[in-house]
Amino acid sequence: MLLSEKMLPPYEKYPEKVLQFGEGNFLRCFVDWMFNDLNKKGSFKGSIAVVQPIENGMVDMLNAQDGLYTVYLRGLQNGKVENTHETITAISRGINPYTQFDAFIKTAENPDMRFVISNTTEAGISYNAGDMALDTPPASYPGKLAVWLFHRYRTFSGDTSKGVHVIPCELIDKNAYYLKKHILQLADNWKLDPAFTGWLNTACTFSNTLVDRIVPGYPKDRMTEITAELGYEDKQVVEGEPFHLWVIEAGETLEKELPFPSIGLNVLYVKDVTPYKVRKVRILNGVHTALVPVAYLYGIDTVREAMENTVIGRFIKDALFEEIIPTLDLPQEELEAFAAAVLERFSNPFIKHLLMSISLNSWAKFETRVLPSLLEYKKRKGAIPTRLSFSLAATIAFYKGKRGNADIKLMDDTDLLDLLSTAWGSYDGTDASLKNLVTTVLGYSKNWKSDLNDVGGLNDAVTNHLVNIERNGMQQAVKSLN
Repeated sequence: MLLSEKMLPPYEKYPEKVLQFGEGNFLRCFVDWMFNDLNKKGSFKGSIAVVQPIENGMVDMLNAQDGLYTVYLRGLQNGKVENTHETITAISRGINPYTQFDAFIKTAENPDMRFVISNTTEAGISYNAGDMALDTPPASYPGKLAVWLFHRYRTFSGDTSKGVHVIPCELIDKNAYYLKKHILQLADNWKLDPAFTGWLNTACTFSNTLVDRIVPGYPKDRMTEITAELGYEDKQVVEGEPFHLWVIEAGETLEKELPFPSIGLNVLYVKDVTPYKVRKVRILNGVHTALVPVAYLYGIDTVREAMENTVIGRFIKDALFEEIIPTLDLPQEELEAFAAAVLERFSNPFIKHLLMSISLNSWAKFETRVLPSLLEYKKRKGAIPTRLSFSLAATIAFYKGKRGNADIKLMDDTDLLDLLSTAWGSYDGTDASLKNLVTTVLGYSKNWKSDLNDVGGLNDAVTNHLVNIERNGMQQAVKSLN
């Protein structure tokens, strides 16, 4: 039988206080899981109305299960294996604004509605000049929210106590800033009551955020086992790792209304989310990007295998603690704790994270995730960091397109692939031609936004590493770093 209310013991139902744009795996395994915990601890007593942000979505599947679903958390937490599951009861209903526009807009008339959450993908927070105030609904997420906010403003005659906290979770920089900017632009296009803009600025808050949890999603391969364990069918099961982090740019008022930290959840209310975003990009994403070419050419296929390998594991830790963390400005204790959690997550026995899946667009990723640490290290220490420069050389070696006798399926910008193909095609087996290859790559300012040959000592360091890799193979080359 399909999961429904009658399959569970009676549970408390609360008034709708949250409007959520997005019914996907991430929000259900992250934000909704957190609100569910708040409800269990008696610290919120509210439910979530979920709005489908695009025409083809899954709210019908959610409604078929009375908004209920199961979250499985599997991974390492403080050195121990965690494998737990719970039923989430925080969602009251799903709404498709394309077929239920009246139900959608009526939620703006609810005096209890206090929070707007969203994850509409990176493309969701975008300006659409074609959106119109009378569309039912407008095509874009900012358009839908603008219509909803204006209806709320008019319903309560501009009452500032009926403003809402808008907390987007899309993975773009300054997500709330751009969401509000697009809404204000639409309000201007639509020539809405100028006082509405004042209400938005004084009665509503828009909080930039950073979210972090790996959510593999629907565990298709385990559903027979899960159904037997639960005793009923759940088509909305979502699987994630135990680690979670939500950084919200907001003050004490929001923390009092949403006291996530007080119940032990890893939610930080901060004045500026930027240092935490830099921390995540440099540590989690940066280490991912730096290890891929080294570990893959070593003969390893997954992140977990890389962590378990003595040589590569040491390479990862040395790069992280000796070359990346010293370039960051948050308190040392915070940085080391986050780094330790990242390494634990990389060792998750339940997630098979293929290195080749991370290798997509490696050059752009290196420029945003690793290069800033490399340059900052040079600035602060006056030297080129050994392991980060080795990773750059390994990336060049990776784009030769061979692991032993096997071809590597390279996935990147066509111009870059052509550049590397030509450069490797000119290699004649000499150290001098390898130096020319490095000079060509470092000089590709379209990717680097500058000529990296101008960074003192970088060309020599990368060339020496590449010679080592080419002459001795990755296994011997990486061992020689220690």
